[in-house]
Amino acid sequence: DFFKVNDYLFDGNSTFGVSGITTMVKADTKVASVSAASILAKVSRDRVMVEQSKIYPEYGFEKHKGYGTKAHIEAISQNGYTPIHRRSFKIKLHKME
Repeated sequence: DFFKVNDYLFDGNSTFGVSGITTMVKADTKVASVSAASILAKVSRDRVMVEQSKIYPEYGFEKHKGYGTKAHIEAISQNGYTPIHRRSFKIKLHKME
């Protein structure tokens, strides 16, 4: 084959307990393929959040894309969590209260 993948490179410092993973802090600033993957992931996530804003218009996902902005936190305070909110985001919000 022209290209074989023998290892995976993750940006950060955790393998999440999975073998065959190499980690590198700030890999998205040091490795072109990781930079490209990061951009593609962000664009994909942003598109998903725009679609989710049609289902949950009261949260303004099309504006903040799920980041913990003041408007997003206020929307959660007024409307509660949606099924698409990450559990880790919920924990962070509880720490803020």
